[in-house]
Amino acid sequence: MITKGIKQLVEEANKQVEQLSMEQVLADESGDLILVDIRDVRELDRGGMIPDAVHAPRGMLEFWVDPASPYHKEVFAQEDKTYVLYCQSAWRSALAAKSLHDMGMRNLKHITGGFKAWKEAGGPVGDRPTKDK
Repeated sequence: MITKGIKQLVEEANKQVEQLSMEQVLADESGDLILVDIRDVRELDRGGMIPDAVHAPRGMLEFWVDPASPYHKEVFAQEDKTYVLYCQSAWRSALAAKSLHDMGMRNLKHITGGFKAWKEAGGPVGDRPTKDK
């Protein structure tokens, strides 16, 4: 039997990792944000994704971030950037951001409301790239 439900886990994650609103992300012109879509490829195929976002499937995220992993991706080695995770509704991204925070990563946030809120706020949407960045 579980002792914590998903709602409690997400609440705890949101207390540990900063969230950005749609307005904050849309207004940012610093060039310091790297948006990271952690949704499954089928979700990207159905609904698109934020243009120029990096796709890092939730199941591989920690492996791609860890420089000691054989699956490490250099895009996650930029300490001067802020990684902004998102999923469909900001639940998986909260948990993923907490996991990366637990690994010691501090230059990360996640989007309040997720991709659903992004689309509702009029954020641009593009097709999934044919090859992950």
